Amino acid sequence: MKLYPFATALVLGVGVLAAPPLSVAEGLPDLGEAAQADFSPAMERRTGESIMLEVRRDPAWLGDPEINGYLNRIGNRLAAQSEEARQEFEFFALRDSTLNAFAMPGGYIGVHTGLILAAASESELAAVLAHEISHVTQRHLARLVNKSGQGQVTSLLALAVAILAARSSPDLAVGAAMAGQGAAIQNQLNYSRDFEREADRVGLGLLERSGFDIRGMSGFFERMQRFGRLYENNAPGYLRTHPLTTERLADMGNRIQSRPYKQAADSLEFQLVRAKLRVQEGTAQDAVTEFQTRLRDRSFAGAEAAVRYGLAQALLRDGKAAAAEREMGELRRLKAESPMIATLAAQLRQKQGDPIGAAAILRAAQPRYPQDRAIAYALVEALLEAGQPQQAIKLTEDDLQNYPSDARMHLLQARTWSMLGRRLQQHRALAEAYLLQGQLAPAVEQLELAQKAGDGNFYEQSQVDSRLREVKTRMADEARQAKGARK
Repeated sequence: MKLYPFATALVLGVGVLAAPPLSVAEGLPDLGEAAQADFSPAMERRTGESIMLEVRRDPAWLGDPEINGYLNRIGNRLAAQSEEARQEFEFFALRDSTLNAFAMPGGYIGVHTGLILAAASESELAAVLAHEISHVTQRHLARLVNKSGQGQVTSLLALAVAILAARSSPDLAVGAAMAGQGAAIQNQLNYSRDFEREADRVGLGLLERSGFDIRGMSGFFERMQRFGRLYENNAPGYLRTHPLTTERLADMGNRIQSRPYKQAADSLEFQLVRAKLRVQEGTAQDAVTEFQTRLRDRSFAGAEAAVRYGLAQALLRDGKAAAAEREMGELRRLKAESPMIATLAAQLRQKQGDPIGAAAILRAAQPRYPQDRAIAYALVEALLEAGQPQQAIKLTEDDLQNYPSDARMHLLQARTWSMLGRRLQQHRALAEAYLLQGQLAPAVEQLELAQKAGDGNFYEQSQVDSRLREVKTRMADEARQAKGARK
């Protein structure tokens, strides 16, 4: 069992394979307004941003825009069905074979790759996301702050190690509890059982209104319960810290049985994301062998395109680009279309020394998938590799008009400005990326470098000066707020 370095962050204690949810009105009070008095949504968001700085530095962080993009599409589809969603959500994956997911302050929701692979259907994965979204929309962290009588976030940070450690290692959590935080942590864990029941009920409503198969959820939890019994005293950490009680399972089953049956087919993206994750496990040759065996045995249950895609990814990882191209031909024969297939085709062209061809593939795909971030990133990178920074800078400028909060695109823009020798613009773009990640001090440093670059016109220089004043004012305001919180 491992404890991630970001275990110092304050996380909500999660029940991953949570039971399915319905509505707050069904027996549980909505304490959201009372909670806001002590821990505002803005404070939650700033706390979440601080935690994410550590999460993104952790070796388990999986910054894959296709996998994270898929999680965000499913997650936002669910969140759109919540009347209580008053903040943006960000969903991300962590490379971890254990079955878990967790909600953090400010709408940040993490999902272990092990859980994505364990889900037998897209509806099962959506059930977990719906549960975690409900932790956020019901403001469980703020309610915890009120219940414990601690109005300031800083007084709760001491609980963080135990709360997050429990996600991976209950023994470590117990150790932290014995180190002076025992009673407070026990209260937190007891209170989280109420959180779990409320998230079950609210999340089931999100799942149903989003068009997923709510019956897939009961099978998932029952399977996990049977899985846990096999381990007896050595059950996985999730099952020990978030037991699937008979009461919760019965309540879930009753709610599901009372609703009309609605089948929901898995999307191709769900199958492709799982194939991509499987390719990244073990050695490249192991992955090639696995997907070749599945094709030979025809064990793909109607998902041949996903298996062909997985084999192409595995062959590319194994350095066999020509063989991977043959699998791409099979995908075209199957008429399989997805932004993930387009980016793989472009990647193959780049591996064969044809960045211009890769850019052409991505340009053709962009109108079909205008909101796909992975295609936008890949196109900028292909243009840079093809020695076309002027086209790349135009692309980043147009893209940031529509997605001004995309830190990754700002970083790509900084790289492009660097290739063009525009130092002021390079440092300014880096500053914007840092700001979007909540890193104010590095942003100030980049803006000061932009001031000294000496290659900007009057208008550009004025913009940098103005932005620097804004950021310094924000830093001063946050410093005063932090000082007040400590009093």
